Amino acid sequence: MLLQKILTAAVLASTVFAAPAQEKRKAKKLQWFGINESGAEFGEKNFTGVYGREYIWYDLNTINQFMAQGMNMFRLNFLMERLTPKSLTAPFDPLYLGNLTQQIDYITSKGAYAMVQPHNYGRFLGNIITDTAGFKTWWQNVAAVYKSNPLVVFDTNNEYHDMSQKLVFDLNQAAIDGIRAAGATQQYITPEGNSWTGAWTWVSSGNGASLINLKDPSNKLVFQMHQYLDTDGSGTSPTCVSATIFKERLQDATKWLKDNKKKGMIGEYAAGNNALCIEALKDGLGYMRANSDVWTGATWWAAGPWWGDYIYNMEPGSANGAWTTILPAIKGYFV
Repeated sequence: MLLQKILTAAVLASTVFAAPAQEKRKAKKLQWFGINESGAEFGEKNFTGVYGREYIWYDLNTINQFMAQGMNMFRLNFLMERLTPKSLTAPFDPLYLGNLTQQIDYITSKGAYAMVQPHNYGRFLGNIITDTAGFKTWWQNVAAVYKSNPLVVFDTNNEYHDMSQKLVFDLNQAAIDGIRAAGATQQYITPEGNSWTGAWTWVSSGNGASLINLKDPSNKLVFQMHQYLDTDGSGTSPTCVSATIFKERLQDATKWLKDNKKKGMIGEYAAGNNALCIEALKDGLGYMRANSDVWTGATWWAAGPWWGDYIYNMEPGSANGAWTTILPAIKGYFV
């Protein structure tokens, strides 16, 4: 009996000590590894815009290069006013819709996700959207185009800000209701919050208390937050606060997601091309991976043909080197 107990204890001990090593070998990766394709929303002072002058669509060859690095989520930024000129309920502009659909069809034909992203800050023609019925109709019309494609993701609107919390809630709910009414029942929807949808202010801004009440009959909401690592979190500086600032700014939101059994993603994040920022990115993405029960992934800000020397530009061949320096440092957290 004694020998049997000793042998049993030894087996149990070996199992206990082997488990962490096995877990380390099988470390979970984040589900979505992606990038923002930005340019179709450029020139927003001219809401109509002229293709090739005020705005640009995205290079499919570049998208191929990102896919070759393992990216599987593309957040496609565009303007609502160019898709439905003059009003929320207007007919689609056929050329603008055609370009958006070409991008979506190409990306999803490769097995990646395409996020429909009206980059409007809760505004239309420069004014805060208060017509929730019109907003629902806008989303119902858009979702109807893509309702049969499960790899399309619908982002309700980019970075609501300086609006009442009730209005932000109502617009998000209207978008969800419109999308599902269109028959798009398989797709994920990413509601965004007020206060620029910051992860670090998700709880303190009131987003957490308000948006927890959103209802989706398909139960496929992924709450989208954004996070930059400079002093004021605005994403306007290449200087990061510290090597741990990304993780620190995610902690309250992570607790909220866990406490409420919800999923989240970081729809925009970026940092400067320097050693401190790269350490901060790795620390934060490692934290997200360790909490992949609630975090689905992240999309870098940004890429696109017209970004030039922008500090966070990850377009292949861009001058600031994010493609050659930052991307290799962070992609292991996803692929």
